Amino acid sequence: MDSDVEKPNKGPGRWKLIAVLAVCAAPLIASYFTYYVIKPKGGVTNFGTLIDPRQYPIPAMASTTLDGKPAKLEGYKGKWIMLKVGPSDCQQECQDQLFAMRQLRTMQGKEMERIERVWLITDDQPLETMLLRVNDGTRMLRAPAAVVEKWLPLEGGADRVSDHVYLIDPLGNLMMRYPKGAVSSDIEKVKRVQKDIAKLLKASAIG
Repeated sequence: MDSDVEKPNKGPGRWKLIAVLAVCAAPLIASYFTYYVIKPKGGVTNFGTLIDPRQYPIPAMASTTLDGKPAKLEGYKGKWIMLKVGPSDCQQECQDQLFAMRQLRTMQGKEMERIERVWLITDDQPLETMLLRVNDGTRMLRAPAAVVEKWLPLEGGADRVSDHVYLIDPLGNLMMRYPKGAVSSDIEKVKRVQKDIAKLLKASAIG
């Protein structure tokens, strides 16, 4: 065989593929860059606690719809997810969280379609009919408490994951946690959460 025959040059093709991947990932990278790297003169302005998204991908768990059909949290990937966790016995604090989540989504105006509200219910008890009606539009999945509680990180002052509301990025990574009482009936705190979410949506074209 002639050793002088030129081998195909794969260089340009490889670089084109890398360039395409970089363009696809750029919007989400930009949103994280805005939060992690660019620090306003007045200091960090986000209300929620940033979480390294590489550490908390959505775990495998046997979640179902309310009528028992298999359904996964990953099914909502591609959108920003506001995540609440807790038992079916939804007392006032729980109801306030669900209502505030609905308000936060509405407050994003034309960007609201980029957000899903999800409640992971950690038991198999039935929900009150009125609770279902009031929270129409909230995605409700039943998920094993042991898996969920092991996955979600707590913050000082919180005893349960149900104290928090979490934010998951469109790639399915947990990336922000709101402190106890932040997503509640306190309108001033809700406004601060709304600003966080608005900044993320503005910085990222993904989701």
